[in-house]
Amino acid sequence: MPTADLDVADPWVVAWSLALDELELDVQTAEALLRDAHLTSVEVVARTVAWQPRRDLGPLPAPLQVRARAILDRQLETSRRTAEAITRSRRQIAATRALQGRPPEAAAVYVDAEA
Repeated sequence: MPTADLDVADPWVVAWSLALDELELDVQTAEALLRDAHLTSVEVVARTVAWQPRRDLGPLPAPLQVRARAILDRQLETSRRTAEAITRSRRQIAATRALQGRPPEAAAVYVDAEA
């Protein structure tokens, strides 16, 4: 929605606009994590999952509904892609374990009988 339609003098609208800015940045971060998952550090992922929603905003102003819906749609798509990535990772781990030939706990143990 064009900013010309927003009442930027209204603190409620400004607070919601800032909150939507934060949500949009969070979605961009999540999308980047999916795109570059093999390059992402554990610390970055931990910070990403620590998000908490604001509780002091009240209802969403009507002029921001289109923008909020677009962000929600991106969040839902990112969630779907994340679930698919988790499933692929679990399958890859299972395939790797199957190729090992024996379970890790069955590793050979050598004893020095000469000592």
